[in-house]
Amino acid sequence: MVDVNMDEGLIDSEAMMTRFLNLISAEPEIAKVPIMVDSSKWSVIEAGLKCLQGKAIVNSISLKEGEETFKHHAKLALRYGASVVVMAFDEKGQAATLDDKVRICERAYNILVHEVGFPPYDIIFDPNVLTLATGMDEHNSYGIDFIESVREIKKRCPHVRTSGGISNVSFSFRGNNFVREAMHASFLYHACQAGLDMGIVNAGMLAVYDEIDPILREKVEAVVLNKNKEAGEELLAYAEKIKDQNEGRKSEGPDLSWREKPVSERLSYALVKGIGDYAEKDAEEARQLLGRPLEVIEGPLMDGMKVVGDLFGSGKMFLPQVVKSARVMKKAVAYLEPYMEAEKEEGESNKRGTMVIATVKGDVHDIGKNIVGVVLACNNWEVIDLGVMVSCDKI
Repeated sequence: MVDVNMDEGLIDSEAMMTRFLNLISAEPEIAKVPIMVDSSKWSVIEAGLKCLQGKAIVNSISLKEGEETFKHHAKLALRYGASVVVMAFDEKGQAATLDDKVRICERAYNILVHEVGFPPYDIIFDPNVLTLATGMDEHNSYGIDFIESVREIKKRCPHVRTSGGISNVSFSFRGNNFVREAMHASFLYHACQAGLDMGIVNAGMLAVYDEIDPILREKVEAVVLNKNKEAGEELLAYAEKIKDQNEGRKSEGPDLSWREKPVSERLSYALVKGIGDYAEKDAEEARQLLGRPLEVIEGPLMDGMKVVGDLFGSGKMFLPQVVKSARVMKKAVAYLEPYMEAEKEEGESNKRGTMVIATVKGDVHDIGKNIVGVVLACNNWEVIDLGVMVSCDKI
């Protein structure tokens, strides 16, 4: 979703929110994703809600100004047909402990659902991701408190969603992206296992959980899960130790040692890492080696995608990374397609049958469909591809 915020002291926030949302509503690529109207002032949020078609998301409401204001904002959001992000704040301030996070969210849920009549599936609780390894003992449990609060909120408040600003957890390590990436991946992995539905995260700063250096992962998890009092100090010491190594590696350029592996391993590595620079070159080398383009798709490329699927299925790899992998797959398949077309023409006489393939209405994804179509065509099927967003009647 696209979060739009116009809170800036030198501009008229209400006017800017209205103008910007009216401008982007005419852009199909933007208009097809949900808009989150984000402001610390309700008047700016309401100005934004008046501009939006479909379902918007309000970011955010909370109990910090008392129950009456909270109910008023919730009723207006309901009238505009919007979902709401509800922050774990009350009249006393921000919830930091597990008990406070759960208590405030449960109280907000009861008011919204039982008093305002708000649909529970339109509520997104944000129980506050707070910074770890600050050197203050009282902050040591912030990570595990967030994770456990997600689990408990999902139990006590049926049908709600949960969210969090993931990068907050690693602010202590600003400047050391290597450690921050590991913290985000580890924290997100454990939070997703507890039931986290959404996260605000820089997709470019997210390691694959299984590929984090084992020593670093152990030290990061000791901090995230509050395994011992010295965990923060130990991670800090280790971070300093590896910082120089990591900076040295960056100055030498990207690590290309994987290019020395056999071609099938290179293709698998490129898919898992989302590196598309060598997709065509490696696809050609594999074609020369295996003899048929279809063997490349059904062999090393599908093997690589199985690894991606397993990592994604177990919550150790996240959607932005899967999209990068799919782009590499698409690039390799597109390179091999002309060779397969040539093979198909040679085998026209022994056609096995006809396959109609489509992506159903409501879904715009076509990567899996295209791969299936290519494999069938190479096995002498005539493939009629109806495209994406196809109605039942047309199929």
